[in-house]
Amino acid sequence: MVTLPLSSQNTSPHGRSIQIRNVSHFYEHSSGHLTVLKNVSFDVAQGEIIALLGPSGCGKSTLLRLISGLETPTGGKIGVDGVRINGPSPDRLIVLQDSYLLPWRTIKQNVALGFEARNLPIDHGQIDHVLDMVGLLSFSGSYPRQLSGGMAQRATLARALVNNPDILLLDEPFGKLDSLTRMSIQNDFLKLSQSRTLTTLLVTHDVEEALLLASRIIVFTPRPAQIVDDFVINLTEPRHRDNRDFVALRHNILEALGHVF
Repeated sequence: MVTLPLSSQNTSPHGRSIQIRNVSHFYEHSSGHLTVLKNVSFDVAQGEIIALLGPSGCGKSTLLRLISGLETPTGGKIGVDGVRINGPSPDRLIVLQDSYLLPWRTIKQNVALGFEARNLPIDHGQIDHVLDMVGLLSFSGSYPRQLSGGMAQRATLARALVNNPDILLLDEPFGKLDSLTRMSIQNDFLKLSQSRTLTTLLVTHDVEEALLLASRIIVFTPRPAQIVDDFVINLTEPRHRDNRDFVALRHNILEALGHVF
């Protein structure tokens, strides 16, 4: 993969590229340092969807937190459009496995948190637009307890999208859904990301999900995470699980994962 130097100026006001340079990260532990990432480097192009695969606890979720700006890497640099990340930004949002919807608020009021968190006037038209995009406009007055798991996760996605982020960081967002609901929301997500040219990083343990959604799949070693392989996915659209190339890629990725366990 081509790597680009980090600069001190943003040269592309509409860019959504990410540069990760020799990133390492550790946490203080009772027995010393717990290193979770070690010399990780890769680039994410504008509009790319990259899936991160690797053993549980290897540091994939930590990497998302570093890109979001919620944490600062112990070593190395992370930049967006060549500008070093310095704290959280509404342009970079995380969607987690749990929906974390406020139970005393309606779905529309939960989505409105995207405006409230930035002290902006609530744009009801924008809220209705994103709720319509995720198929929840008719449930805008419902409460979280009245939604299925898939609907709650769609509401969480709407809450992120209402901010018009440039970068979406997905930490196993579909992991707790049943298989049919997961396939449905995966298709919805693909349509959304393509229509909005979102740059996306997806942490998942599901190889098929990664193959269905991603343009690249990066495989990590056990902790401390290092990159062991980087697959460019060039499958005919729409992608099908029984496609010969899909099956061959799945085999290659599973083989790479087998080597890191």
